[in-house]
Amino acid sequence: MNPFFSGTRLRDMIRAIRACKTAAEERAVVRKECAAIRTSINENDQDYRHRNLAKLMFIHMLGYPTHFGQMECLKLIASAGFPEKRIGYLGLMLLLDERQEVLMLVTNSLKQDLNHSNQYIVGLALCALGNICSAEMARDLAPEVERLLQFRDPNIRKKAALCSIRIIRKVPDLAENFINPAAALLKEKHHGVLITGIQLCTDLCKVSPEALEFLRKKHTEGLVRTLKDVVNSPYAPEYDIAGIADPFLHVRLLKLLRALGQGDADASDAMNDILAQVATKTESNKNAGNAILYECVETIMSIEDNGGLRVLAINILGRFLSNRDNNIRYVALNMLMKAITVDAQAVQRHRATILECVKDSDASIRKRALELVYLLVNETNVKPLTKELIDYLEVSDEEFKGDLTAKICSIVEKFSPEKIWYIDQMLKVLAEAGNFVKDEVWHALIVVISNASDLHGYTVRALYKAFQTSSEQESLVRVAVWCIGEYGDILMNNIGMLAIEDPVTVTESDIVDVVEIAIKHHASDLTTKAMALIALLKLSSRFPSCSERIKDIIVHHKGSLVLELQQRSLEFNSIIEKHQNIRPALVERMPILDEATFTTRRAGSLPAAVSTSGGASLNLPNGVVKPSTAPLVDLLDLSDDVPAAPRSSGGDFLQDLLGVDLSPAPTQSGTNQVQKAGTDVLLDLLSIGVPPVQSSSSTTDILSSIQNEKSPIATLDALSSSSSPSAQATSSARAAPMMDLLDGFRPSPSKPENNGSVYPPFVAFESSSLRITFNFSKQPGNPQTTLVQATFTNLTPNVFTDFIFQAAVPKFLQLHLDPASSNILPASGNGSITQNMRVTNNQHGKKSLVMRTRISYKINNKDTLEEGHINNFPREL
Repeated sequence: MNPFFSGTRLRDMIRAIRACKTAAEERAVVRKECAAIRTSINENDQDYRHRNLAKLMFIHMLGYPTHFGQMECLKLIASAGFPEKRIGYLGLMLLLDERQEVLMLVTNSLKQDLNHSNQYIVGLALCALGNICSAEMARDLAPEVERLLQFRDPNIRKKAALCSIRIIRKVPDLAENFINPAAALLKEKHHGVLITGIQLCTDLCKVSPEALEFLRKKHTEGLVRTLKDVVNSPYAPEYDIAGIADPFLHVRLLKLLRALGQGDADASDAMNDILAQVATKTESNKNAGNAILYECVETIMSIEDNGGLRVLAINILGRFLSNRDNNIRYVALNMLMKAITVDAQAVQRHRATILECVKDSDASIRKRALELVYLLVNETNVKPLTKELIDYLEVSDEEFKGDLTAKICSIVEKFSPEKIWYIDQMLKVLAEAGNFVKDEVWHALIVVISNASDLHGYTVRALYKAFQTSSEQESLVRVAVWCIGEYGDILMNNIGMLAIEDPVTVTESDIVDVVEIAIKHHASDLTTKAMALIALLKLSSRFPSCSERIKDIIVHHKGSLVLELQQRSLEFNSIIEKHQNIRPALVERMPILDEATFTTRRAGSLPAAVSTSGGASLNLPNGVVKPSTAPLVDLLDLSDDVPAAPRSSGGDFLQDLLGVDLSPAPTQSGTNQVQKAGTDVLLDLLSIGVPPVQSSSSTTDILSSIQNEKSPIATLDALSSSSSPSAQATSSARAAPMMDLLDGFRPSPSKPENNGSVYPPFVAFESSSLRITFNFSKQPGNPQTTLVQATFTNLTPNVFTDFIFQAAVPKFLQLHLDPASSNILPASGNGSITQNMRVTNNQHGKKSLVMRTRISYKINNKDTLEEGHINNFPREL
């Protein structure tokens, strides 16, 4: 006989498929079998229809397509015999789902079978409807299902209740039709029908407030009696599991009582006694008992307040934590995390057990227990809990240290009672797991150290000692290097000694050794080396006797492949060699960092400072956070190119400290990006003391030039080119050698050549309060570059103060902004401000100039912002 003849038995086909050695052989067998089944379907072979469908179901379970057999299901369902209907309904549930349009054709057959005289056929129809019922079918067949809830046979009532659950989930509007029939099922003696009736009532409570209120008023006491009868029932072999009578019924009853008691004090009072009985009488040495206790605890925590019951529930969870079964401990930890919001004091009693779970070998339990410990911490227990966690940090697994350090640092920062304790704990964490600490953590530590002026000596001595034993921890090294650079003289002279510490004998050479080790360590990254270079520069002023040795270390990086280090090395070497007179003021101790501003900035609510092209109000001393201004990045939506990368608050802080640009190298030199705020710091350092009023124009010009140059030498060019006549006129005499800092790189001051206006004046922007006029000129032989002189005129009777002009261009253009002539614009056109720009068009002749502008100023100390989009430049530009 042909093994692939349509009459092949199911077991023969299964045997042939299992005998296949490769997937290709299996596909061949399935393909031939499917071809035989298709032939049989086309011939309308009724004798083997049920066998073909059985084989299709097996093929479907193997993952092969069987959609061609869906109509065979409907034909079998329409048959008169029970065997054909059974296989037809089974195929219907397996091969189809509620999204199939074919399913609409079976509604009439289902309706007939629900009214069939044979209860087994009725049961088949209920099973199919409960599995694949759609919303349309639910509306059509709900009356039949509702009627079957009162059927004489308990199995039919049970299946009808399960089918009703599916119907009300699909069509919640039908819930009111099932309230009374479902309530009648709560009086059933048959446990199977009772469980399904309770589940139906629970679902009704979720979708219908009317059903919830009805059951709460009429049936709460009855459900309490039923639960009491089940708890006190004698041994019944039919329902007994591990010595407990029907734990499934226990669980369903507790879930329904939870829904009824939530938000209702009367219903909660009615069930308090039985819940206490379940909690105390149920044995916890078997899983069935633990399941009941867990549901009982969840019910107690959900219903209205009863302090004694909640303490009992939390004590049960405490016993769960001592269980050997990891699953039981995990669910107990989950439940305790919910319970802590209700009764934190009761959970605190199990603190020791929870801490032991943090040291568990199971990773999921460790993580959940750590989250719970974090929630348990408050001002009274922060010290012992932190000590326990730090002690465990020493022996914890490497993969767990990241989560553990994050939680410890968050706890210390949130609940620290005093700064010295905060510093001690953070240093312990950095010494044990500094490589797992996130950047914002050690940034915050530096801010706290800066603000604790009476602890500078204590901190730098503690860091010096920690460095001797934990020099491989990157974050610890960074904090140590920063503190040594700032407070190295305090370390050497043992200034600010506290009663709890012993004096440390340290020489200047020892202090320099620490920084040298940090900068030469093979694992040190760019940030650490950059911080070490700045620390060396500061130490060269504090320790003159080591100046030559420090210079040699710095010079070693002149040939570094990392441009940032190379640039710093050249600049710092020039400071040490040629500018001894300004070095002490240049590297003086940083002012106290603003702790509140750092916290706000870390939370993301303070926008990062941006470079602007004018305004003396932005020139602040080093270490003082700049006021927030409208971000220049908003201007950069002229181009369809990729936007500038987002900036993290942690990176901004580091740049504020160091002036280190950690951004990746740009791929195209013409791209306008927002310059990192870190560049401001070097400029602030160079301003030496209180800046003159007008010198901010030079500073902002530096930023503008850096923004456009995008090269490692941009900073050097900017430092020298910023000495424009307007800046020199108002800067102090001491600023002169400062701008000659890197004289080898200094070009002559650049001023735009005025060759006469080639194009007529052009009103670029005009509003009711302000007019901007552009005058254009070009340098001979350089058609790509256009020199623009912008003239700003005030059209109102009020004086504009803190006047700032900003501009942005697409990436095919390069823009250089010179300082504005003033930052005060007289009223009523009685004067003007001029500002020169240089625009280079890399696609001259193909694309015209386009520019977006933003002008901010103050009228009577009230901020005003105006924006414009200029796209009507003369095409010849």
